[in-house]
Amino acid sequence: MTHGDLSQHHRQLSAMFPKANTRALWEECKLSDEQLAFFEENGYLANIKLLEGGQVDQLNRELAEIMDPAHPLHHLFYEFHSNESEDANAVLFHSLGHWRLTEGFHDVLWNPRFVIPASQLFGNRAVRFWHDQLFCKPAHHGGVVAWHQDYSYWTRTTPMQHLTCWVALDDASKENGCLHYIPKSHRWNLLDRTSLAGTMDGLDKFLTDTQKEQFGNKVAIEMPRGYATFHHPLMVHGSYANHSPRSRRAFVLNVFADGTTSNTDDPVLSGVPPIAQGKKMEGQFFPLLFDPATLA
Repeated sequence: MTHGDLSQHHRQLSAMFPKANTRALWEECKLSDEQLAFFEENGYLANIKLLEGGQVDQLNRELAEIMDPAHPLHHLFYEFHSNESEDANAVLFHSLGHWRLTEGFHDVLWNPRFVIPASQLFGNRAVRFWHDQLFCKPAHHGGVVAWHQDYSYWTRTTPMQHLTCWVALDDASKENGCLHYIPKSHRWNLLDRTSLAGTMDGLDKFLTDTQKEQFGNKVAIEMPRGYATFHHPLMVHGSYANHSPRSRRAFVLNVFADGTTSNTDDPVLSGVPPIAQGKKMEGQFFPLLFDPATLA
C-alpha cells in the first residue's frame, strides 16, 4: 500500500488493471466503427463496461473512507463539498482530486477500458489527465446537477480537445438521478456557466428558442454499476434529484488530448502550481495516461 500524495506516481500502483501497452489489449478494449460514428453524431456514447463487480466494490470502500472530512489526506483534494447545494434536503456530495488519496481511484486512470476508447475518441491521439470528480446523491434527498456544458468550466485550457467519462458506482436509473443528455447539443455554441447544484433549469436564460425545443429530446442514461458514458466537452447534460431509496454514486474522469495548453497565468486547479499561459499542460498533476504510438 502506497501512502502520501499519489499524484507523484505516474503509473499504476496495484494489480487492479492490466497495463494498456499491447496491440492485443487495444483490440480487446477498442470501440467499434459504429460506436465511434454514434459519438460523432450524437456527442455521447453510453453503456461501456469499465469495471468488474469487485473493482466497483473496492472503489466504493475507498469512497466511504475519503468522504470523511477528517481523512488524514483530506488536504489533497482540489475541492471538497459535503453538500454543494447547501440545502439539507437536496444533498450533492461533489469533490475533485481523489486520485491523489487512494490506490483504486489513482489506478483507474490507467484502466485500458477507459484510456483506449478515450484515445480513439480523440482520433487515436495520446491521452493526458485533466482532473477527476465524485458526484454522490444519497437516497431520498439527493440533489440535482443542473444542465451545463463541461467546457464552460474549463476555458482555462485550450484548444477545446477534452473528453468526459462518467462512471456509475451504483446502478443508475431515472428514479435515483441518472445522467441525462440533450443529443447533438455538442454542436451548439459555448454557453455561459450556471450554478452546478442550483436550479435544474438555470441554463435556460442562455438558450435560443430552438435550443430550448431540443430539451424535448433529452435521453436518460440508465446503466448498471461499473458501466460508463463518454461525452463531448460541449455536450449539454445534467441529472435530476434522487428521491428513491437507493444511493446514486458516480465518479468522473476528465481528460484532454496531449498538447493542450494553459490559457491563464493563474492556477488551473486549487493548490496546483500555475502553468504559464501558452505552456503545455503537463507535469505532476497532469500525467500522460496512454499513447497509442507506444503499443508493442
